[in-house]
Amino acid sequence: MNSVTRIPLTATPEQHARLLALQTAFAQVCNAMSPIVQQTRCWNRVALHHMVYKTLRAKFPALGSQMVCNAIYSVSRTCRLVYQHPTSPFNLARLAGKPLPLLRFDQNCPVYFDRHTLSVKAGQLSMYTLDGRMRFELALKPEDEVKFHDMKLQEIVLSRRREGPFELTFSFVDATAIDPTAGQTDGPELALAPSGAQEKAPSPSVLAMGMEIPEYVMVEEAA
Repeated sequence: MNSVTRIPLTATPEQHARLLALQTAFAQVCNAMSPIVQQTRCWNRVALHHMVYKTLRAKFPALGSQMVCNAIYSVSRTCRLVYQHPTSPFNLARLAGKPLPLLRFDQNCPVYFDRHTLSVKAGQLSMYTLDGRMRFELALKPEDEVKFHDMKLQEIVLSRRREGPFELTFSFVDATAIDPTAGQTDGPELALAPSGAQEKAPSPSVLAMGMEIPEYVMVEEAA
């Protein structure tokens, strides 16, 4: 069973500015990868990591090593949606050998976290920013506390609507239902798949919801 918990962040103006700066830097790293994906036609998470990690760390030292890894995950994840989803207008089969379109990530794109960059303990949230850790008090509902205790945290996403407050989305999976021999799942925290062929298309649960190009991604078709 999958479950999602959304928690709005009550941020001071200074905290909001720090989150904006992190979101902008994350988008810049994603956009630095997009031309490489377009040129190489590679968005396998492991292969892309080996291809770009050192260059990105040198170019964006302020973001930190783990957040660069999470940006690589974000690009790989988005590319699987845009280039592999059966209903995407930019699916590889529909392109029929034409050049890949270029993906542009808006400054409002979501930021992915993992257990190294965000933690929740005793009602307090600690999260990475460009200027060090930032902390928030969390008033979790009893049912949410049960999720953090009994379920496996699969994905953590920081996002916001334009001109709106930030919120964190925690995606959980039933730990007892996870097959340890199944290989990679989506979250940044889990083991990476072997390099080589592109990663699998989105799961049946994603397909069932239908597919729309995320609003924070602009697709520029090749001339």
